[in-house]
Amino acid sequence: MNITMQNDKIKIDIVSDVACPWCYVGKKRLEKAIAQWKGAPIDIEWHPFQLDANMPKEGLDRDTYLINKFGNLEGPLEMTKRLVENGKEEGITFNFGPEWRAVNTLPLHQLLHVAGEEGFKDVLKERLMKAYFDENLHLNKPEVLTTIMEEYGWPEEKTQEILKNEDIAYSVKQEIAHYQQRGVNSVPFFIINDKYGISGAQPATAFLEAFEQVAPLTILSEGDHCDSTTGIC
Repeated sequence: MNITMQNDKIKIDIVSDVACPWCYVGKKRLEKAIAQWKGAPIDIEWHPFQLDANMPKEGLDRDTYLINKFGNLEGPLEMTKRLVENGKEEGITFNFGPEWRAVNTLPLHQLLHVAGEEGFKDVLKERLMKAYFDENLHLNKPEVLTTIMEEYGWPEEKTQEILKNEDIAYSVKQEIAHYQQRGVNSVPFFIINDKYGISGAQPATAFLEAFEQVAPLTILSEGDHCDSTTGIC
């Protein structure tokens, strides 16, 4: 039996921010779905988003950030319990202890931009999320980012040059603006085959259902036929 695909891949564009805990959960759930998927190959491309582009470069400690955003500590700290439980289900350890620090994520997206050109954006995305939400590393500090990037063979000079590069920063901002103009105002947001959108950290079953709806047709056997493109029968 000859099995071929009319179209050979499913493309998923993911708009997300490193500082978005549900983006971390969504990433794991998507990966779970892909591991179960038996159809066409799936290509993933990450795209930047900033939940708070006005965050100061030095960042904010946990309590100041939560009070500024929600007006108190009790409510948001209670909210984190749901995140922690959802994280456990996906193998994520969320740590919202007092050492956690909110940061401006533009520099992180600059690193991811270049990592994408070098083919390891997905790996770095995972690493930065783990550093931010699990290890409580202060990602506003250049020396912390340098240490992380050394894990991928980048010397200090390269990391610092990318962080200071205004052209890369501009490219990231333009990409963020592009997806905002397309209507993305919350993350994670998953765009399948540039046509169908999934908003939020949906369960793996939701992704699998979407794959089935957009999956290229599998041809189990191919006999004599007429081709609409060539006109040959």
